[in-house]
Amino acid sequence: MELFPPIPLAEWRDTKETLHRFAQVVGKIRLAASVRRNHWWNVPFHLTGRGITTRPMGRVDGDPFTIDLDFVSHQLTAASLDGTVVSFPLYGRSVASFHRATLDALAALGVQVDIPIPKPFDLPDAARPFAEDTEHAAYDPVQVNRYWRVLSQVALVLEEFAADFSGKASPVHHFWHTFDLAYSRFSGRHAEQPTEADPVTREAYSREVISFGFWFGDDTFPEPAFYSYTAPEPPELAEEPLDPGSARWVARNDSHLAVLSYDDARAEADPRAAVLAFYDSAYRAGAGCAGWDVAGLACPGGITDQHLAAPRPQPRGT
Repeated sequence: MELFPPIPLAEWRDTKETLHRFAQVVGKIRLAASVRRNHWWNVPFHLTGRGITTRPMGRVDGDPFTIDLDFVSHQLTAASLDGTVVSFPLYGRSVASFHRATLDALAALGVQVDIPIPKPFDLPDAARPFAEDTEHAAYDPVQVNRYWRVLSQVALVLEEFAADFSGKASPVHHFWHTFDLAYSRFSGRHAEQPTEADPVTREAYSREVISFGFWFGDDTFPEPAFYSYTAPEPPELAEEPLDPGSARWVARNDSHLAVLSYDDARAEADPRAAVLAFYDSAYRAGAGCAGWDVAGLACPGGITDQHLAAPRPQPRGT
């Protein structure tokens, strides 16, 4: 399979809008049924060999359970620790139908989860409850499978990039808020937030961070792209060079994103190397401008032990 197959937003926009809301239903269950982690690391999805998973969740007074979205057989599967499994097909459903079927599946497991705000988060129809959304009902299995394949390929590149950093860093995970794959590095320093910042933002950006990721496009940026941003943004960041040459800085919400178009990356002779070079250049731009200890936080090849990292003397005559 091609490393980065084409996935233009226009070809699967309707399916993506439906799938995004499916993911938010499950994501809000994850939020309600998991122990809170710093920077909201408890709520994103993680990739599996067939789709995405919540990983085990639940409170100490109840049985752990998981919800998996399988993008090969196109099923939602809910499973409890006692071995009970309930599943239903993803296709042929509106968001309202998916919401009802998901809650019914959990009830069959003996799981009761109350979603505090059972509506989309930060989407155009945020005022409409999931239970009333019969508008979004498109589901093309071929396009959904391609979305998962792209996620999987990009995740491996991000994992390779993540290996060279020894400081505090997030997992590579899939956020249902903006439907992006993300990985973040932290300097360890506190970042002051404006008093008007909402609680989600305050927790997400309570420490200096440089984030890297990939999104599939939306109405504000209608193309898939690799991205990076530094928060808080240091002065002159957008003057720093980026690799490869097609990468650029884009003004967004009073700050700047480093952006490499997915199609531009695909056009490179070595797309994987181009994406790694892009992430590395964006990191060095942000970390350099913000005064991070770049050398001290580095661990080339995933090795922090200097003895293991040092070249070993070769026997004479070799």
